[in-house]
Amino acid sequence: MMRGLPRRKRLLVITAGTGLIFAAAALFVVWLVLRPAPTYLPGEAIEGLTSDLARDLPSDYPRVTFVDASQEAGIQFRHFSGRRSTQLPEDMGSGAAWGDYDNDGWLDLYVVNESGPLTLSQDQLERSPAHNTLYHNNGDGTFTDVSVAAGVDFRGIGMAATWGDADNDGWPDLFVTAYGENVFYRNNGDGTFTDATAETGLGGRQGFWAGASWGDFDRDGLLDLYVTGYVQYVHREAAEASLQYDVDVPASLNPSSFEPERNFLFRNQGDGSFSELALRAGVSDPQGRSLSAAWCDFDDDGWPDIYVANDVSDNVLFRNLGNGLFEDVSHRAHVADYRGAMGIAVGDWDGDADWDMFVTHWIAQENALYSNRRTQLAALDAAPLQAVQFMDEADRFGVGQIALDYIGFGTSFFDYDNDGWLDLFVVNGSTFQQDDQPHLLVAMRDQLFWNRGPDEGFFDVSGVSSEYFRREYVGRGAAFGDYDNDGDVDVFIVNNDGPGILLRNDNANRNRWLKVHLQGRRSNRSAIGAKLRLVVGNTVQRRQVGAQSSYLSQNSLVQHFGLGAATVADTLEIVWPSGVRQVLVEVSGNQTLHVVEEESGP
Repeated sequence: MMRGLPRRKRLLVITAGTGLIFAAAALFVVWLVLRPAPTYLPGEAIEGLTSDLARDLPSDYPRVTFVDASQEAGIQFRHFSGRRSTQLPEDMGSGAAWGDYDNDGWLDLYVVNESGPLTLSQDQLERSPAHNTLYHNNGDGTFTDVSVAAGVDFRGIGMAATWGDADNDGWPDLFVTAYGENVFYRNNGDGTFTDATAETGLGGRQGFWAGASWGDFDRDGLLDLYVTGYVQYVHREAAEASLQYDVDVPASLNPSSFEPERNFLFRNQGDGSFSELALRAGVSDPQGRSLSAAWCDFDDDGWPDIYVANDVSDNVLFRNLGNGLFEDVSHRAHVADYRGAMGIAVGDWDGDADWDMFVTHWIAQENALYSNRRTQLAALDAAPLQAVQFMDEADRFGVGQIALDYIGFGTSFFDYDNDGWLDLFVVNGSTFQQDDQPHLLVAMRDQLFWNRGPDEGFFDVSGVSSEYFRREYVGRGAAFGDYDNDGDVDVFIVNNDGPGILLRNDNANRNRWLKVHLQGRRSNRSAIGAKLRLVVGNTVQRRQVGAQSSYLSQNSLVQHFGLGAATVADTLEIVWPSGVRQVLVEVSGNQTLHVVEEESGP
């Protein structure tokens, strides 16, 4: 068409046309960059947002099954009694804790309950059929409810429980948090407990208390206690609401409607009493709506640090300075994460000899996998010896986007198939009310992730591991321990306004294992804070006693290792909180090893 035009005009036409093409292309690029991002709504798959990191399950996944053994074990626990009244404390609980309270070698189970809605009178709460329950392990796969006889059948709005030998007499004591006043039960050593809350100084404070974790922060051989405060709850009319993901959330259920509650650090005085010094030590976290906290020596300097999971407020990492004070290193450690954080798992998931974390979050926020980069930085001489820095690698290793549709609570690293790599369990349950039945919360499925190693990370094996993972509950707390002493880790789950579920691990691949039960002498009797390092061939596994707090819960303090096909571990190194170091060589597998701390040492 341009053949009849002069050459100059042809060039002008071509130039103008080319310019228009480039302009159009530039405008398209600008549109791609500036166009509104696709809005994520829970349950919707958006191309490029929720599908680009999908992971197919490898064919060599473990053939391990979890069986709901609740009924055959005699556990008939039911959380809550009555009809919820749309108030926040009713919806946040509760948890559970494994501990051998009678020292017979079998894990017993304490489960926390909420006796009913906040509309009940104190008298009605105390007469409620829903109470905290102590299940005694009979050693034959069954349990007996001994709550009333033992004197620990707390009735109220219970939240968390944790075992710890506070007086070093050899019998684990029990601390329980609640919306209201917390309770401390001293173990009498005869199967009964005494309410020693008032005389120890651990009570007398009304509030909305959530997680509780024992740890010897000053290394004096006595267990101290950190207690998280959630919000300063006051009743608000449910009619006030805000729109969240196209759902009306009543103000009475929105934690942002309430001021944060401070946290407590109770120092063990050694005379049966505790003194509260969180503000003086710098760990009161008055701006955090705290739900969980985990003691762990993240920088391996010998002093236990503490990480706090906060809801709709920054998470906080407090570094122990070793002089009774703590330093907030959250931002420089890259863990001051402003999301809705609930549960915490702590462990060396990638086998690089430092302590990583996994944190569960609210819907559409993804869960976080904080890989500790301390070992890598130290190898590069890129940071001071005490520096600790994390990187959230949840998407990269398969546990990020997959959680977008879920609200995560209880969680833990645990080697469920005994192959030597720490796997992950996540308990899910919504905080949204059902549209057609607003007195009920939306139920969700739980998730099990298999760790295939540091190169590939985690794969969701929920669908091939149990019929249980096809059921939906309003999950909250979870506690992990080998209740039947068969060498694999079992799980107990607390479901809000639902049944307690005991999942028995039936390890079909029959990998070998080693369990280690520690008893402190110079250190606290429970050995909380002790570090273990197990070498099997070319692999190294680390554990830290008491580091995993899950959500309102406590795992067994007996440390569990998977050995794969190996029959013997080359070495087991134990570094006690006191600094005493013990090394055992050629440790046989498939046994529970009882180790008492040596008296000699620094």
